[in-house]
Amino acid sequence: MHLTHASGALSARDANMVETDKRVVRWIAQAAVNVELFTIPLYMTTLYSIEGFHPITGKGNDFYKGRIWPGAKAAAFTDLPKDKPGWGNKRAFNIIFSVFIQEMLHLQMAANIATAIGHEPNFTDPALQDRNNGWTCYGPDLTAIPTIVDLPDTATYANVKVNVGPLDEDRIELFLAIEQPQEDAERDIVRNTERYFPKVPFDRGDPDYDPASADIWFGSIGYMYQCYRDYLQIRYDDGSCLWDHVFNPDGQQNDLFNGFSFPGHPMREYMGVETTVALTDSGIAFKQVLAMMNAITDQGEGATLKVRLKQANEAGLLKAVEVRYRPDRDALESDYPSYSDTGAQVPSGDAAARFDNDGEDHFARFGQVRDLLRDGGIVTWDKAGKAGNWSAADLTTADFDPNDNPYGLPTPDQIATALNNLHAEEIREQSYHILSQAVVGAIKGVTTVLDQYWNPRGAAISFPYPSMAGSGDRMATAWAAMGRTPDLSHGVPPPNTRIVNHTCQGLALHAPGGIGTNSCALTQVYHTCRGSNLCKGMGGCGFVQPSGGGGNCSTSTLRAAAADPTPGKPQGGGCSAVSVRAKGGLCGTPTPSPTATSFTAPSDNRCGGFGGCAVPISACQIYPVSGTMDLYQLEPAPNANAGAFKPVKFGTLPFNKGDKVEDIAFKAFGEVAKQMNLPQPAWQEPNDLRLAFPPST
Repeated sequence: MHLTHASGALSARDANMVETDKRVVRWIAQAAVNVELFTIPLYMTTLYSIEGFHPITGKGNDFYKGRIWPGAKAAAFTDLPKDKPGWGNKRAFNIIFSVFIQEMLHLQMAANIATAIGHEPNFTDPALQDRNNGWTCYGPDLTAIPTIVDLPDTATYANVKVNVGPLDEDRIELFLAIEQPQEDAERDIVRNTERYFPKVPFDRGDPDYDPASADIWFGSIGYMYQCYRDYLQIRYDDGSCLWDHVFNPDGQQNDLFNGFSFPGHPMREYMGVETTVALTDSGIAFKQVLAMMNAITDQGEGATLKVRLKQANEAGLLKAVEVRYRPDRDALESDYPSYSDTGAQVPSGDAAARFDNDGEDHFARFGQVRDLLRDGGIVTWDKAGKAGNWSAADLTTADFDPNDNPYGLPTPDQIATALNNLHAEEIREQSYHILSQAVVGAIKGVTTVLDQYWNPRGAAISFPYPSMAGSGDRMATAWAAMGRTPDLSHGVPPPNTRIVNHTCQGLALHAPGGIGTNSCALTQVYHTCRGSNLCKGMGGCGFVQPSGGGGNCSTSTLRAAAADPTPGKPQGGGCSAVSVRAKGGLCGTPTPSPTATSFTAPSDNRCGGFGGCAVPISACQIYPVSGTMDLYQLEPAPNANAGAFKPVKFGTLPFNKGDKVEDIAFKAFGEVAKQMNLPQPAWQEPNDLRLAFPPST
């Protein structure tokens, strides 16, 4: 087995090399973030290629009883016999889902370690994405796992391409190559072997050494983390070590797994390992960093750093993840409850998928999926034959009652027709492009926020949970409607910040064809979650936001739409138009709080911690709680640049549990038009995209 350093290389090093070593170890920190992030869209695309359906559920919520939408979900299905149709799909989904979630954990750990050593992690790095956040690291002719291995240099994976796609043999071979244990990788790299497994330190005595311009390939993810660890332990001839020079007690630490919040996340998921670094004590912090690296490599390839015992490997013991690095089942059940379509609690699908599979490392889990594939028990959307052939029966369950529709939801027939319309030959390529951009835009709503989440400037920002969930829904819808792999290279250009873009329902005050004539914004406009805020001040037909709180606005002014709309370009306002709103939109439910009884309209997105989450909003979206919406008119702000406005409240609009979001949005829009002495808009029927996308809860 390759050693990461020569004897004595980590001790008595010339202290003049400290700055060089700081530069290298922080480059490794970003390489680790890149590799972990690289796996997430890749695994997610394959995950949602698996044919399956899910209800839209919530505690005490029976809005969507008997209805299902395309897209498999994690499920507790122990009562389903292996010989029943669908068992292979459910099993494969649960396994890949468990890896997918754990890669998010690894990304969090890599980011927390990075900030602990003074590096600001970049989640939109040019190594993976272009300037419009299209993913350039995947493609039909690409062969490189970033900084790890160029697959033609291997014996086993020489013909494998690094590309997104359905769950098939090619994808599983790629996933196995990514998660390959170090010992296997060392044997498997048979060409250009001198490129791989560099020795720490990399510089060979050159104080000007720049790893960013060097051709560094680690050979395996495990070897990368071993080099990372070794660099941090370098000791100099003045008695200090590199950790002493890079430790940053002010590094931003974030936790999505072991954090406590009631009632949303009441238990730590990982009782045996910290997922953040305690920066109050340098020594404790260093031990935690090493433990987190061990957790990543043990979960991924089945071996902690420098614990690769030959006898254990021969006994198969390295295929089991140490108990301390596994999640607690009770915690998963508590943190991720599941509900039936009538709102009753049922066994947690997330807990079943993760706890039942997290005892095996990622390499072993993907081997299990390969066995399922070879048994022929898996069907993916590209082979399901559903694209263009949807019927109402596909979207309902046995307890669906067509006569029971108290909320006036679109019928399953309408939704099936919309899915088929998107696949119609004359618009098929256009639909494919739009749906691909919807996926990329949702992912962009995560990565761009993470850049701020770990590198805050001013007020801290929240994790974009709605966009993370929404990206799965959009991925599943794209797969189901088109029957082909979404193109993640279709980037989403930044929106024009000089105009206020509407997002659905024709709610634009200054549309070229007249008020209310537009049906949806250009697909470049996504602000897919509270927090991403990619197009603040640009509309969004999502849920309302509590009037109080937030605090993420650096100014009380907003640049509104240009006075003279340009035909053919996006114009106008959001759900409640250019003049309505003060603090943004929320994709999820209005925040339940004893003090949150008044809400602003859902389209301003002016503040850094807010954003409207469904673009376009699902025609089936319903308010799960009641409240009162505040209505605002924008007036020129005093002592501000031309085009800047301040919100002035002029009225309120009540909404009730069970009201359709689009109805309330339209009423708000009408009130704004009335206040501005503009014609009342005409009602817009939902378009096919709004019918096809599922609601959120």
